Amino acid sequence: MIDTTKPIGLASDHAGYEMKEFVAGYLLGLGYAIKDYGCNSNESIDYADFGHALANGLTDGEVGHSFAFCGSANGMAMTLNRHRGIRAAICWKAELATLARTHNDANICVIPGRFIDEVECAKIVDAFLEGEFEGGRHQCRIEKIEL
Repeated sequence: MIDTTKPIGLASDHAGYEMKEFVAGYLLGLGYAIKDYGCNSNESIDYADFGHALANGLTDGEVGHSFAFCGSANGMAMTLNRHRGIRAAICWKAELATLARTHNDANICVIPGRFIDEVECAKIVDAFLEGEFEGGRHQCRIEKIEL
């Protein structure tokens, strides 16, 4: 399970905006606190601006485990993973979200807003929230990621 003492961070670009809004409502409905780093419409913007804001929020301790959204999930993941301490995983199925948490200790789940529907998205969110890092043989691999 994720740490619920901090809000869940959210960020998107214009292509992921609608899915971010869906997840915001979904999380609030489950009783989670959220912090939204934008964007705030489906007008074209640069994903990196909002990805960097979310990554900084997580590394500064403003938020805990988080979700990011863009059309393919690639741009957001690339941006987020440039930050030390961030392990952003692209997840388009619930099983990937589970593995991202249990094997990779991912702290941001990046969802491709143009390639999944809300039903699958909710399954991904649930799996990410419920996943628990197994440690053990996976811990030494995590320790080798940072340069």
